[in-house]
Amino acid sequence: MVLDLLENFKSYEALNPHFSKVIDFLENEDLSKLPLGRNEICGDLVYANVMEAKPKSKEEAFVEVHRRFIDIQIPVSADEIMGYTPINELPEASYNDADDVVIYPVGMPAREYINVRRGEFVIFFPQDGHAPAITSAPLKKVVIKVAVE
Repeated sequence: MVLDLLENFKSYEALNPHFSKVIDFLENEDLSKLPLGRNEICGDLVYANVMEAKPKSKEEAFVEVHRRFIDIQIPVSADEIMGYTPINELPEASYNDADDVVIYPVGMPAREYINVRRGEFVIFFPQDGHAPAITSAPLKKVVIKVAVE
């Protein structure tokens, strides 16, 4: 997991061959003006999901893990709390291949919680369980999905 300022994203380009496409996207798009839904960047290799997350508490959040994609999560309209648990601390659970997700039961607490402010991003790799969208008000956010290669 990586937490940093958006202005520093370029420092992480070497972590994935597709991160250069993310850098171009971040430099050329106004995240606050992106339409809801899928925004194309590079086909199924890199794309941005723009969503409005409904408010939920830590108890209502669920931990999830992805195998084929890295998540770059960016709160746009407000700060967001996200849970984090390393995958080696999570129990066995079934994987949904079609949606590339393992979802753990609601109410299972994350090991740690981090506050992600506007202007920051979090990178969650396949080994990072995460419980996003813990917030007291509706939240517009961008989740950039990057294929693991």
